[in-house]
Amino acid sequence: MTNDHRVTVHLDSLLEERGMTLTELADRIGITLANASILKNGRARAIRFSTLTAICDVLQCQPGDLLQVDER
Repeated sequence: MTNDHRVTVHLDSLLEERGMTLTELADRIGITLANASILKNGRARAIRFSTLTAICDVLQCQPGDLLQVDER
């Protein structure tokens, strides 16, 4: 199954900049490591606003820092 969207997730770079692991982020925002990994690897089909808000709170960023729509 291929991605049918052009959204790129920049979770790797944000985590690296903040010296945080994916496991720590998942624990702090209350999602499973498996779901965090799906999001990080760009395989997520959707994200809840509550999850996006929690990620932005923990990483002290804006949604636009995390997500980008690529050109066609």
